[in-house]
Amino acid sequence: MAVRAGIVVTGTEVLTGRVTDRNGPWVAEQLRRSGVDVGSVVVVGDRPDDLRAALRFLAGEDVVVTTGGLGPTADDLTAETVGEVQGRPSSVDPALEREIAAIVEGLMDGRGWRADPEATAAGVRKQAMVPAGATVLPPVGTAPGLVVPPAEGRGGPVVLVLPGPPAELQGMWPAALAAEPVQRALAGRAELRQETVRLWGTLESQLAATLREHEFPGLEITTCLRDGELEIVSRFGPAAQPVYDELVGVLRQAHGAQLFSTGPTIDDLVAEAFASRRLTIATAESCTGGLLVARLTERAGSSAWVLGGVASYANSAKEALAGVPADVLAEHGAVSTPVAAALAEGARERFGADVGVGITGIAGPGGGTPDKPVGTVHLCAVGPDGRQPRSVVLPGSRSAVRHRSVTLAMHMLRQLLLGGPPA
Repeated sequence: MAVRAGIVVTGTEVLTGRVTDRNGPWVAEQLRRSGVDVGSVVVVGDRPDDLRAALRFLAGEDVVVTTGGLGPTADDLTAETVGEVQGRPSSVDPALEREIAAIVEGLMDGRGWRADPEATAAGVRKQAMVPAGATVLPPVGTAPGLVVPPAEGRGGPVVLVLPGPPAELQGMWPAALAAEPVQRALAGRAELRQETVRLWGTLESQLAATLREHEFPGLEITTCLRDGELEIVSRFGPAAQPVYDELVGVLRQAHGAQLFSTGPTIDDLVAEAFASRRLTIATAESCTGGLLVARLTERAGSSAWVLGGVASYANSAKEALAGVPADVLAEHGAVSTPVAAALAEGARERFGADVGVGITGIAGPGGGTPDKPVGTVHLCAVGPDGRQPRSVVLPGSRSAVRHRSVTLAMHMLRQLLLGGPPA
């Protein structure tokens, strides 16, 4: 029988969208790697009643992980609320109080901060409240974590209470997973594999028609279309590996012309291609404003092959920074195939790179014309093996057009360097 878990992300700032949840997906993947099947990720605000409701909803799971609500302020009520639900009243742990006080004092001294001693002591005392019988996880920041099993004679899951800042949560995770109550709850876990096949240029309806023709018992298959990439994610136990291999064979037969990866992301493939071929790249971007070079340099070690990029937004910048001839701009307009090619060649020449990419377009919401509607984007990638020009009209908001343009540029680089499905 599979071990199951639920995740509760707390924080009104997350609930309202002011802060993007990074903890739920991260914890879900860590649990999956540990052989635990996550059934739900619930987001609640800083209201005890909502947290209680979420914990009741997840009462049938083996493990529940909460994130956030462990700070010193009045709305940080996760630890106390979890203790109530688990039947374990909270009290101050004097040793933990002293430990947190020392951490806070060192933090304030290091930053030159001064605060009201009574308010600081009250905040420390609040963070040192521990439910009876809970395991304390040492602080990574100022907040300790907790492992709170249900009280004796009560059923229910073991609850891991972890801090909200992602760096603190991730730093505390090994200790949380190693805690004896957690290990006992996870005793029945089994390996849970997850594999991804990636297609470029295939509609979900086409994939759905392929999958309907076959049965793949033992696989949990989900699909996601994102910026033109179609991901097919399969989760399964070891016994279903032959069935997964059959799925990959079916996808290769039906969509081999669009299948570009059975694992690595497009970013992985492009980075590996530049590194293995010892090539360099530079970019000149107009409508994407540097998003492509930012994506390329997101990866550690990219300085070995990314030389730089320019955001040549105005025509004057296209001429001065990327060397686009004024007569090409005058004859064809800034949003045109010749200008995209000139941007690519200019970036390549100005930076002394092996590969150059140029992007120009109309991201909107205004600026479109009947001949060049909003979403019109011209791209060009040039390198030692030739050139990849593309002209497209992309749907969606300004942000969507810009990000889809960057993904398209990544696939043009993949095609230029590695071949495979055309971009």
